[in-house]
Amino acid sequence: MKDMVTIPREEYEALLAAREDLEDIAAYDKAKADGGDSIPDAYVGRILDGESPVRVFRDLRGLTQQALADASGVNRAYIAEIEARKKPGSTTALKKLADALGFDLSDLV
Repeated sequence: MKDMVTIPREEYEALLAAREDLEDIAAYDKAKADGGDSIPDAYVGRILDGESPVRVFRDLRGLTQQALADASGVNRAYIAEIEARKKPGSTTALKKLADALGFDLSDLV
């Protein structure tokens, strides 16, 4: 038989919140230790406001659409359609763009 503990719901929810905070702190510490790129707040805000991550990260890297097309092998017109959200972008194209931008594919989707 399992040991059981009964606590008020308020205490239980406080424990869950504290656990979530600790997980966030651990994730932050891991990200800092990994030495990955940090993304300035203004760029994160643009993504949260609904702007295409491809466009935001391209701007962050200081690239034109043509320069990104040259670096990734993805057609410039297709990049423009992805950035305008006219097309979602194939997994293959997004992977090429992510590699050229120095980000993970998961950052673009």
